Amino acid sequence: MKRVNVIQPKALLKVIALLVPLLFNANGLAFAASSQTSDLTKNSVAAVASPVVSAPAAEAAHGAEAPEGEEKAGDVIMHHILDNSVFAFEPFGSINLPKIVVGGYDISVTKHVVMLWVVAALLLTVFSAVGGSYKKLTNRQAPKGLANAMEALVEFIRLDVAKSNIGHGYEKHLPYLLTVFFFILFCNLLGLIPYGATATGNVNVTLTLSVFTFFVTQISAFKAHGVKGYLQHLTAGTHWSLWIIMVPIEIIGQFTKPFALTVRLFANMTAGHIIILSLIFISFILKSYIVAVAVSVPFAIFIYLLELFVAFLQAFVFTMLSALFIGLATAHEGHDEPAAGTAHH
Repeated sequence: MKRVNVIQPKALLKVIALLVPLLFNANGLAFAASSQTSDLTKNSVAAVASPVVSAPAAEAAHGAEAPEGEEKAGDVIMHHILDNSVFAFEPFGSINLPKIVVGGYDISVTKHVVMLWVVAALLLTVFSAVGGSYKKLTNRQAPKGLANAMEALVEFIRLDVAKSNIGHGYEKHLPYLLTVFFFILFCNLLGLIPYGATATGNVNVTLTLSVFTFFVTQISAFKAHGVKGYLQHLTAGTHWSLWIIMVPIEIIGQFTKPFALTVRLFANMTAGHIIILSLIFISFILKSYIVAVAVSVPFAIFIYLLELFVAFLQAFVFTMLSALFIGLATAHEGHDEPAAGTAHH
């Protein structure tokens, strides 16, 4: 009897463990048989709703397993660098820019387009004010404030960039060079202010500026030398036996120059912003106040100040190289003697 009493509880537990799932399944089948219509409706609703519920749950689980800090940092950095149709003014909200499609071509307004308009408006406003102040000056007065600063920059571009690189006839190219310099400078500086965007960090903008320089260079070369002189310019003043090598090199060089202008300006302006944002996010990724105080904030401020210098430097470099390319294309000397031409190029 003692043996039977010991075995019965164990056997009973095993039976209950086997019967409970079957009972739940049987109840479910009986309930389904008694109310097929309502059950089908509920199942269909649950089938539709379950992906909606499970998808965020899967994303939450994936976000919990994945390195969440790195993912968010990369998203924020790329959001600030890349062009888009949303102008964010956090925490005040955001502005969705209009999407415009004409004839199958997307000509939507983006935040970089808005910044181009802002820069154009600022240039017109600033130089209209400077021109008005100059009209009020007498022969014994000197410009002050903003007019004085603009005069210094204009004289710098006129003498040290245009005249020194183009030489004779530089005056006709001066309006273009001044426009390019101040346009790039204002674009670079506006990208460093809060809620601003760097339009020169968009390769389409830098490519368009480089294409303008390319056409100005080629048209100036045709006007300076004519068709015959332009073709002779492609030989680089070398002996005719070397033309099969020099002419393709010179033709390729005509297109690599604007490519270099495009990549240099775009890469420098984009890299600076990536470095600043990356330094800031180091402290968030590591979740350390010490890293923030000792590394992120000091180095980010240093790079930011360096970016102010780079904003002026890249505007100067683009303008200087544009003037240099125009000067090389319009130069008359160097093709009469092969040796001189080779040394010149």
